[in-house]
Amino acid sequence: MKTVLSLTLCAASIVLASGCASIVSGNSYPLAIESHPSQAQFVITNKNGDAIHSGVTPETVTLQSGSGYFSSEKYKVRFSKTGFHEKEVEVNTTLDGWYFGNILLGGLIGLLVVDPVTGAMWKLPEKTEVTLDEVVANGSQTHIKIVTIDDVPMADRNRLIPLR
Repeated sequence: MKTVLSLTLCAASIVLASGCASIVSGNSYPLAIESHPSQAQFVITNKNGDAIHSGVTPETVTLQSGSGYFSSEKYKVRFSKTGFHEKEVEVNTTLDGWYFGNILLGGLIGLLVVDPVTGAMWKLPEKTEVTLDEVVANGSQTHIKIVTIDDVPMADRNRLIPLR
């Protein structure tokens, strides 16, 4: 009887002393980085602006989802390839659904301490993908290319003329 009681208390303390998201999903995630066309160079920066990884697409990198107590990490990925316009995309974290498992399993310690400190309360998407636009040289041929405002580089936006 003592053995059963000891095992029960041990199991209960393990569940109460750990966070649900920490157990189920962790705090680092693989992120597939893809571009069209492929073989584009990329640089990943964190929310402090520090370059943390660079490579060539396609590649999968592992990134941390948290950056401190109750603080998620945010990343920017800048793509470049000769003959194409540079493009930058943001990779943001979202709240991990397993974090709410602490209400049932992890208790207050998991909800307020373990998952927020480890960053396991946040998750990253599985993939980021971008299509690079080809640079069109000024020549004798006239081309009209329709793009969205997101595809226009910030430096060129001040030259746009609104259509009515």
